[in-house]
Amino acid sequence: MDLKTTYLGKDLRTPLVASASPVSESIENIKRLEDAGISAVVLYSLFEEQIEQEEFELHYHLEHGTESFAEALSYFPEPDDFKTGTEGYLEHIHYAKDAVDIPIIASLNGNSLGGWTDFATQIEQAGADAIELNIYDIPTDMDRIGADVEDSYVKIVKSVKNAVNIPVAVKLSPYYSNMANMAKQYDEAGADALVLFNRFYQPDINLETLEVTPNVRLSSAQALRLPLRWIGILYGRIEADFAATSGVHTAEDVIKLLMVGANVTMMASALLRHGIDHVREIEQGMLRWMEENEYESVELMQGSMSQKNMRNATAFERSQYMRAISTIPEEALASFKFRS
Repeated sequence: MDLKTTYLGKDLRTPLVASASPVSESIENIKRLEDAGISAVVLYSLFEEQIEQEEFELHYHLEHGTESFAEALSYFPEPDDFKTGTEGYLEHIHYAKDAVDIPIIASLNGNSLGGWTDFATQIEQAGADAIELNIYDIPTDMDRIGADVEDSYVKIVKSVKNAVNIPVAVKLSPYYSNMANMAKQYDEAGADALVLFNRFYQPDINLETLEVTPNVRLSSAQALRLPLRWIGILYGRIEADFAATSGVHTAEDVIKLLMVGANVTMMASALLRHGIDHVREIEQGMLRWMEENEYESVELMQGSMSQKNMRNATAFERSQYMRAISTIPEEALASFKFRS
């Protein structure tokens, strides 16, 4: 069975990729991921706020009080001569590249042009094989129209693409008025891959302390449906590669996503929940399924169940919605009758 695939211009042994998570903060874990069969690793995210805060603090401490003695400014080197915490991220890329043979993809998380362009260049120089832009924004300005928000995102992609020569993937939100159009815009802006989808943090309220608190939950199998649907719709309509993320826990999940057109499937929650060795179980499960169903390669199954290749082209659209909500699962109906 041939599990090979391509992603961001790289030939990968399998479609199994580790998405950005705390797992990749350790070089030892990255080596273990490679040993377990992971074909590429997306490093933990560096946040735009981290870059900006470090630059602000550095300038503040260098210049604070020098207004009293203007000549003191000449005693200090330029801020670029100092090392900051972000340089630790660049060093991590370098160490990871030395430790493993699989592609290392850096992750930048932000919502504006910020320091992305300059830092993207440094990431390339550190040896990263690609960059994943995690565009995470929650617009709350009631006077800002959607087109303006979307245009700002596209400008981020264009600016980074113009700054680097390595491939650029975009991890995007599903919350657009026209998801298909945004995918097209990112594709035309030069995105080499789309990562579907970013899971937005949703806060909770602690009723004892009356405070808003973080509420980060690992993904469930249900989360798979969103990337499954949209990759199935977009496959064959844009040039960019597709990475499916969120809800990938089993071999069956991986196969479904490949069938709708994903190049790779990314996992974080599955690794955190089951451990790194879970990668081996998923790969073995894929091989068993392919043998039982007479698929000789990933290439043969990729996109076979996409909207483009389905006889019923509306399977991903409204007609199936009407069918779904009018059909109650038998077990739910039986439970209802019992309780009544």
